[in-house]
Amino acid sequence: MAPQPKKTKAAQDFVPIKEVRGGLIVLKDETLVGVMLASSLNFALKSQDEQTAILAQFQNFLNSLDFSVQFFVQSRRLDIRPYIALLEERLQAQTEELMKIQVREYIEFVRSITERVNIMEKRFFVVVPYSPPILDVKKAIGARVFGQSRLSAEKEDIGFEEYRTQLEQRMAVVEQGLIRTGVRTIPLGTEEVIELLYKEFNPGELEKPISLNNQ
Repeated sequence: MAPQPKKTKAAQDFVPIKEVRGGLIVLKDETLVGVMLASSLNFALKSQDEQTAILAQFQNFLNSLDFSVQFFVQSRRLDIRPYIALLEERLQAQTEELMKIQVREYIEFVRSITERVNIMEKRFFVVVPYSPPILDVKKAIGARVFGQSRLSAEKEDIGFEEYRTQLEQRMAVVEQGLIRTGVRTIPLGTEEVIELLYKEFNPGELEKPISLNNQ
């Protein structure tokens, strides 16, 4: 008997994400994850007393938590192409020759700067998880394994909303704690979470060419 070819796993099999729902990431183990965009803080420009106060507040914030959080910094080369495309559209719309010359020179200036220097864009995120009770997770997994519908769709929605409430309470605690350090946060919506995940799992997409038709 000829050996059976090995089945290759799809890329999504290695990703622990089940879905993005209501602005939250749902993992395959039923854990809910909320992502919050955080503002930056120029710590170096603060006085010594201000720095000491910020560090003390941040330490108190961390010590007050009874759940885990993750601080995530996304550092990427700034994609200047959409801005260049916008300038080129403005160039085509110009009717005055002097303005055309100035816009054209500005476009070349921006291009030359970005080619010589890597301009980086940094964004700061706080990731807050919530894992449902183990008993509830076992019930959900058991129902899928044995092909049973133990919970109706309505009950599943109720369970999701209950877990969502617990997670939002945690996110509120994080928000209030960081406000005391001078850092403000805002939760990401569904589209923003999907965009963040896509860029993380497809970093090469930023290097692909774009056209004006896609703007």
